[in-house]
Amino acid sequence: MQRIGLTGGIAAGKSVAAQRLAERGAVVVDYDLLSREAVAPGTPGLDEVVSAFGDGVLAPDGSLDRPALGARVFADDDARARLNAIVHPVVRRLAAEQEAAAATADPAAVVVHDVPLLVETGRADAFHLVVVVHTPAVLRVERLVRTRGLDRAEAERRIAAQAADEDRLAAADVVLDGSGDPDDLRAQVDALWDRIAAERHDEQEVDQP
Repeated sequence: MQRIGLTGGIAAGKSVAAQRLAERGAVVVDYDLLSREAVAPGTPGLDEVVSAFGDGVLAPDGSLDRPALGARVFADDDARARLNAIVHPVVRRLAAEQEAAAATADPAAVVVHDVPLLVETGRADAFHLVVVVHTPAVLRVERLVRTRGLDRAEAERRIAAQAADEDRLAAADVVLDGSGDPDDLRAQVDALWDRIAAERHDEQEVDQP
């Protein structure tokens, strides 16, 4: 099994890369989805979040009001740290379970951990390969305003709450350029996948008696 860490700043194009890797045959462990599962209605995680931040972070149906919570944590480093301390351990456990299931189903699987905060949580050394989708912060602000409806100040706060571009690039084994057209990014993913497949084939031939 090969473990790949995939990361990138918000609105960098990481989701496009993750989807293409899945289409090429990787098992993608999506940490955003797992973070939602960690605080789903009825979970201890949601109870802990409400205990830490109050009933104001609940929607009328009892689910987590993510925009309300986001407004709190992206403006307050201490609040964000409290949230991460609740959610991250659960997400890591769920990710380990998914990886174990993938390895059981196929010992030769390529498992891609799609981790938005890979650099921030100091997990770069946990993977055989770290892939960073890079788009300059100024362009990511424009994308957040145009495609997600955030005002500019909120977009800038969300980007500032993540690792700096230079820190993310310093952790990368492979950098994919997400600043252009999605098809261009998919082509870069295809080239990376073909390279990984060729390297794995060469390793298997060397290992054969």
